[in-house]
Amino acid sequence: MGTQLIDYYKAIEDSSLKMLEAARGKDWEGVARYEGACAVLIEQLRFQSQGQELLPEQRREKARIMQRILRNDAQIRTLAEPWLAQVEHMFDGQPQVLH
Repeated sequence: MGTQLIDYYKAIEDSSLKMLEAARGKDWEGVARYEGACAVLIEQLRFQSQGQELLPEQRREKARIMQRILRNDAQIRTLAEPWLAQVEHMFDGQPQVLH
């Protein structure tokens, strides 16, 4: 019964790995594209999980998957920091306008 839920976690992990690969290649548009795919999968998972539960072994597998996703995310953030610093530097000294 929880097999479908685990498949969502695996798909999210796959997208997070693709995000990491894109970040390593400095393909920030690719990162954003895979981030969008992750968001869709997470929303689908939220909906599906309302009527299903994971078995104990599936919960352990979920925990392992989540750890890998968090490691991927940390690496992506580390790679993105120099890029974000460049973007922030571009706006140094310019008036900030909020819309």
